[in-house]
Amino acid sequence: MKLINIGYGNMVSAGRIVSIVNPDAAPIKRLVQEARDNGTAVDATCGRKTRAVIITDSGHIILSSLITDTLAARINETEEGDNR
Repeated sequence: MKLINIGYGNMVSAGRIVSIVNPDAAPIKRLVQEARDNGTAVDATCGRKTRAVIITDSGHIILSSLITDTLAARINETEEGDNR
C-alpha cells in the first residue's frame, strides 16, 4: 500500500484514489456539500483554502490545500517507483 502526502502530514492510500479535481467548478462544490451533509467528507486542509478535491473509490471526498498538479505529480512518482 502506497501512501501519498496530501499536505500537512496527512496521507491517503494511492490505490483508493479515483480522481483529483479542481474545487472551483459548481458540480464539484455541490459534490463537496453533499459529502459534508452525508458525513463522507474529510477536510485535510488544516484551515487553509481548498485547492484540490480527492474522490476515493469508497465514495469519500477528501479536501486538500495542495494544488491538483502537485498531487498528480506525487501519485505519478509512486507509480514510477513501482515499475522499477
